[in-house]
Amino acid sequence: MRRALVTGGSGDIGGAICRRLAADGLHVIVHANGNLQRAEGVVADIVAAGGSAQAVAFDVADGEATRAAIEGLLEGGAIQVIVNNAGIHDDAPMAGMTDAQWKRVVDVSLHGFFHVTQPLLLPMARKRWGRIVSVSSVAAVTGNRGQTNYAAAKAALHGASKSLAREMASRGISVNVVAPGVIAGSMADDAFPAETVKQIVPAGRAGTPDEVAALVAFLCSEPAGYINGQVIGINGGMG
Repeated sequence: MRRALVTGGSGDIGGAICRRLAADGLHVIVHANGNLQRAEGVVADIVAAGGSAQAVAFDVADGEATRAAIEGLLEGGAIQVIVNNAGIHDDAPMAGMTDAQWKRVVDVSLHGFFHVTQPLLLPMARKRWGRIVSVSSVAAVTGNRGQTNYAAAKAALHGASKSLAREMASRGISVNVVAPGVIAGSMADDAFPAETVKQIVPAGRAGTPDEVAALVAFLCSEPAGYINGQVIGINGGMG
């Protein structure tokens, strides 16, 4: 059974990805930053549905803590699927943004991608099969007021993933990015009232976490092996 690590796996989109990968037959490691209980709730859902999963908590922005956690996880076997979904918002116009707001958002989305993915690359290469998918945002493609930090961090994932795809493709490893638009859930529901969604999304509705999970799951599958180095939008026609 292949093992998948999903960072930020306890949130709305992350939880949907975890449940879908487990339904597809993977053992899923559900990561949370601090709220291990929430990750354990996702694990309980997966196990109740007949799947295989475990929960883990560490701060992806902390390189030493992440490396130690991943070394522990690798003792249980190879991890051949990575979904870098951890990310945070701390929105403000750049003219009023603090140093801490800028750095924390970049730390989690960008440095977290490196801290999680880098130690898993050589073990994955030895298996000559792997899937790496990072969850970005339409904001990284089109920009968004009040999100220079978030858009910068997520756009950096695009360049990193395209470069890493070139490095790892000969080892049977694909590296892709999905860039969701407005997706229903606790993060978007507060920021985007229904009327706003109708104005900004050509499809006239928010997407669902399950729709994002379906795309991620396909990119993690055997048939998707020749899709590599791509940024794929899932945004109802926004950009």
